[in-house]
Amino acid sequence: MGKPIDKARKELGNRLKQARQKAKFTQAQTSEISGLNANYYARIERGEENPSFEKLSKIMKALGIKSLDISSN
Repeated sequence: MGKPIDKARKELGNRLKQARQKAKFTQAQTSEISGLNANYYARIERGEENPSFEKLSKIMKALGIKSLDISSN
């Protein structure tokens, strides 16, 4: 039953990584601007963490993105 959640976390991480790379930021830069621990941010990108809404909002603000579409096709 955890598989759809795992897939969603990995997709979220991939979308954040793409946005970060488009912004030309390193993980360290993104985590610093977001006020998060660099290792924690890296785990989010790998789909190993489920960030709170507040933390996700900080990351999105740091990357200058307004939304992430992670719906299944």
